[in-house]
Amino acid sequence: MTGKLAGRVAVVTGAGSGIGRAAAALFAREGAVVAIVDLVARAAKETAAEITEAGGQAISVSADISAADQVENAFTQIHNEYGRVDVLYNNAGVNSSGSVIDATDEDWDRSFAVNAKGTFLCSRAAARLMVQTGGGSIVNQGSVAAVVGVANFASYCASKGAVVALTRSMSVDLAPRGVRVNVICPGTVYTPLMEPMLRARGGGDMAAGLALTVAKYPIGRLGTPEEIAAVALFLASDDSSFLTGSVLTADGGMTSQ
Repeated sequence: MTGKLAGRVAVVTGAGSGIGRAAAALFAREGAVVAIVDLVARAAKETAAEITEAGGQAISVSADISAADQVENAFTQIHNEYGRVDVLYNNAGVNSSGSVIDATDEDWDRSFAVNAKGTFLCSRAAARLMVQTGGGSIVNQGSVAAVVGVANFASYCASKGAVVALTRSMSVDLAPRGVRVNVICPGTVYTPLMEPMLRARGGGDMAAGLALTVAKYPIGRLGTPEEIAAVALFLASDDSSFLTGSVLTADGGMTSQ
């Protein structure tokens, strides 16, 4: 490793599994002290333990990112522990299903509460700390569903579209204060979050759903958590020092068709 985040404090939400766990581990290997934020306390502790056992530094924080008081408490805890926040990766999110005809109110509200409002709440808390110490980098998690239509994902598409719009707005507001804000729009990545979607797409058959999904990707496969984590590291580090307000699609060519 090259120490791209040496001396920095990085917060990764949804780091109890999948892309978040992969990113937290990578950030730690690159020298960051990492705060693992997840709704599931046990999962957050497991990620933090893996990092410390590998010689890195991490703490776990349990929080529902859709709840303003829990977000504020989480960032207060992180600030009290480390005195600063330099990187925020807003990875936590939820999936959804249903077209605009059959999606429920509850599905819509949950998608926006976590994907859009959660990103806003965590960014607000982190940015307030970042500007006190000269700046930082915020990496938001969008989706290809924010830039192309995906059947039967109305709430999810809308909420991730909001994340892209929020990213652009934040980048303009925060650039003069030293904070860069960018968004990753991944294609389908094989994580536990995706399994219900893949099974549903295959009519209950996971293998069939996987085959139908892979067929959309010119690269011939789905992404891995580690590949998206590498993009997040690029945006979090000084390697991307001239990027802010950027929308990076990491999608195996899916949106190029």
